[in-house]
Amino acid sequence: MFVIVGYILVIGSVLGGFLMAGGHLHVLWQPVELIIIGGAAIGGFIVSNTNKVLKAVGKGLASCFKNTAVTREFYMSLMALMYEVLTKVRKEGLMSIEGDVEEPEQSPLFQKYPDVLADHHIIEFMTDYLRLMVSGNLNPMEIEALMDGELETHHQEAHTPASAVQKMADGLPAFGIVAAVMGVVHVMGSVGQVSNAELGNMIAAALVGTFLGILLSYGFVGPLASLLEQKISESSKPFECVKTTLLASLNGYSPALSVEFGRKVLYSTERPTFLELESHVKGTKG
Repeated sequence: MFVIVGYILVIGSVLGGFLMAGGHLHVLWQPVELIIIGGAAIGGFIVSNTNKVLKAVGKGLASCFKNTAVTREFYMSLMALMYEVLTKVRKEGLMSIEGDVEEPEQSPLFQKYPDVLADHHIIEFMTDYLRLMVSGNLNPMEIEALMDGELETHHQEAHTPASAVQKMADGLPAFGIVAAVMGVVHVMGSVGQVSNAELGNMIAAALVGTFLGILLSYGFVGPLASLLEQKISESSKPFECVKTTLLASLNGYSPALSVEFGRKVLYSTERPTFLELESHVKGTKG
């Protein structure tokens, strides 16, 4: 919704200001310039990215038009789930959760939190390290190093679509110049063959290419790349929360203190208060 509203404001402000200055909208309608700029930009985008990145970009752009799934309620469920898992470990031992981590979809413990269970990435991350904890062959420092390596890989992979879109945005002004130069070449080749009025229209059409390249870059594609970056940053926080909570447990802290460690790494806009989290996990457990 906000993406559409933003685009409407961009178009309304640019065209409205142009009209207020006495401009004529029909002059800006230059489909040939759009074909040159858009076609060249898309072609360069396809050449510069692998099939995997192109699919990731498509998926990422679709997410820009949806509300984020990482809400305060999701974090409350995630931390309540970890609290219950760690409480079970403390009371019954690590082997008691072996069945839960091997088949989380069949686990009554995980089934209590369908919103978390629906996110197979976070479930896979959590159960992988719980499985390592059950094996008992790695110490906390080794598990932390392994987590850091996996999160770094996830971070690099997740930022690839945003980087690809940003590079496309950076290239659009240059393609606008290409379209403008081609228009000027056409104008110069027409000198002496058409009237001065027609030459004026052709020069205006050529200049529209520069205008469109800059507008598409900074008003449309560039903001999408920035939004993708923000959504990626938000989607990484649940993994950091799980990491911090599990490491706190491995270092001997109680389940209540462990989830408090995880709560502290959340952004302030989604972070529940200490009392909210405490009441939620105890109420869910009860």
